Amino acid sequence: MLLYMSTGSPQAKSTPLHSVSVAGAVLREDGRLLAIRRADNGTWELPGGVLELTEAPEAGVRREVLEETGIEVEVNDLTGVYKNTTRGIVALVFRCEPTGGTERTSEESTAVAWLTAEEVAAQMSEVYAIRLLDALDHAGPHVRSHDGRHLLRKSA
Repeated sequence: MLLYMSTGSPQAKSTPLHSVSVAGAVLREDGRLLAIRRADNGTWELPGGVLELTEAPEAGVRREVLEETGIEVEVNDLTGVYKNTTRGIVALVFRCEPTGGTERTSEESTAVAWLTAEEVAAQMSEVYAIRLLDALDHAGPHVRSHDGRHLLRKSA
């Protein structure tokens, strides 16, 4: 996978800056999905975070999931690309399967849980729930944008 970010021309009035994050949609054999309750804001999300400058996306997913949950994963397919248009964050979400470890919280998480698709839809905001639900449909990768709170719908 090739990722490219333009630095813009010298004549450009402003150069867009984006942050790239990665997240794991970790799917257990029984169909449950791994989620964390974030320590900073108390919301339920999938484990993930900012991709380090020299880090491959798959390595970043393994690192972030392990750091936040204690679960080791095998990273499989890219299931979606999600852009927060307000904050300039592009998130790459990968379907993963657990390979070891034990659930635990971290400095970044106050709870770790394996949720059903129904629980994901009920407990997470739309912009995070859709990332896990997209990973279940095997029809991706999906490409979506949001404003930090709501998905931006494509106009026909």
